[in-house]
Amino acid sequence: MSGTFTTRVLTVSTGSEERVVDLTGDCEAFLRDAAAGRDGLLNVFVPHATAGIAVIETGAGSDDDLLAALHTLLPADDRWQHRHGSPGHGRDHVLPAIVPPHATLPVVGGRLELGTWQSVCLVDTNKDNPERTVRLSFLG
Repeated sequence: MSGTFTTRVLTVSTGSEERVVDLTGDCEAFLRDAAAGRDGLLNVFVPHATAGIAVIETGAGSDDDLLAALHTLLPADDRWQHRHGSPGHGRDHVLPAIVPPHATLPVVGGRLELGTWQSVCLVDTNKDNPERTVRLSFLG
């Protein structure tokens, strides 16, 4: 690698519902500019205490399945000691331990090397924060 580092910050509106937002197109658009056909690594990072980055299939129900699984693992009830915000908000602060706030992905020839059904997604269960930032960084 030549050691070139480029970064871009996205603003993502997630609204007041729990959401899985596909960022793959944004990642690909960034790499067209930043990677310029080179090999390297793409890091995707969400600098929030209540959101994460997942590499999953979308559009076939897997995104809804992920949210359902998170409801099972992290119920939105009053068991959480972290109590500000909407009821059950404490679970949102545990989310990044299960869905990490980052992913580092291979880039070959300027393109993401994802599997056939893989997408890069922002996972946001925090209904109290309708706007998120996501940092895309390419090192190549």
